[in-house]
Amino acid sequence: MTMIDTTAGAVPDAAPPVLYRLEGVTRTYTQKGRIVKALAGVDLTIAAGDFVAIQGPTGGGKSTLLQLLGALDRPSTGSLHLGELDIATASNRELGRIRAHEIGFVFQGFNLIPTLTAHENVDMALEPLGLSSAERAHRVAEALAHVGLAERADHRPGELSGGQQQRVAIARAIVKRPRVLLADEPTGNLDESMRDEILDVLQALHSEGLTLIVVTHDSAVARRARRRLRLDRGAVHDLVR
Repeated sequence: MTMIDTTAGAVPDAAPPVLYRLEGVTRTYTQKGRIVKALAGVDLTIAAGDFVAIQGPTGGGKSTLLQLLGALDRPSTGSLHLGELDIATASNRELGRIRAHEIGFVFQGFNLIPTLTAHENVDMALEPLGLSSAERAHRVAEALAHVGLAERADHRPGELSGGQQQRVAIARAIVKRPRVLLADEPTGNLDESMRDEILDVLQALHSEGLTLIVVTHDSAVARRARRRLRLDRGAVHDLVR
């Protein structure tokens, strides 16, 4: 399928452009009457076209960071730029547009509607984009073919394996042709063979230029990434490969 060309107009061997830039990002919230600091002054850049794995202990801030990167939440302090847009200060309307057009999400739970076919589940991601019915049908067919499920378009989730359901979820995430795909434990509900199946799909998407950011506890998943980060007690560290 057609992905964003991250190399157009680039000088050969030039560094890829920065997609995310975080400066002094904190996120605090109140839990049972006490203040919890989920992120503590994070400084981080992520280049367009990178494949980043984020690891760390439960409660270390991984999901909080992914929510911020996905414009599902805002920092308590600091700035978080996706391209030129500062998620910390953007309007709710701007954040909604970014989520609808530029960010794809994949979660541990497949979050498919059981009464809808694979085609219909993927098509739902296109509702905010205002496309014609013909363009929507074309994009859905393209996305399902891209994850190897062209012949399963009329199957409902209950008629698919766990790996196939996650591939439908990936097709739903990429059908809008986003700039970045954010995945939170995308193989957590799968056995080893299905895990490798999903990793192959994600790695193929990355090879086409899609930026991937994956939160995972699975070292086999993290080893596929180009860059590995560890998030512990709200602080981010690059892991030496």
